Amino acid sequence: KLMEMGCVPGETVIIEQIAPLGDPISISIAGYSLSLRLDEAGSIMVEEVIN
Repeated sequence: KLMEMGCVPGETVIIEQIAPLGDPISISIAGYSLSLRLDEAGSIMVEEVIN
């Protein structure tokens, strides 16, 4: 389901906001804004890129 929402290898993921208690988090990916629970976000493998 995450792949259908744009979470595919090579896409840039930006953490936009984290809720006060840490769940959910808002991310931007492939031009879309998504709100994910921590267990969903935990299934996304990322590599930190420093600009």
